[in-house]
Amino acid sequence: MGALPKRKISKGRRDRRRSHDALQRTQMVSCPHCHEFHLPHHICPHCGTFRGVKYIAGDKEE
Repeated sequence: MGALPKRKISKGRRDRRRSHDALQRTQMVSCPHCHEFHLPHHICPHCGTFRGVKYIAGDKEE
């Protein structure tokens, strides 16, 4: 037989423990080159640039 709780955990205590489990919205930034949204600190999948340098050929050519 395993360990069992000595007392019931109240709803407030349980919910306070779970307060950090909620899903967060994905943070997006606008690309200065093509103005499409992408993840921060990542190469833009639309134009293929990162910090003004073109790394990959993207979908949108200018």
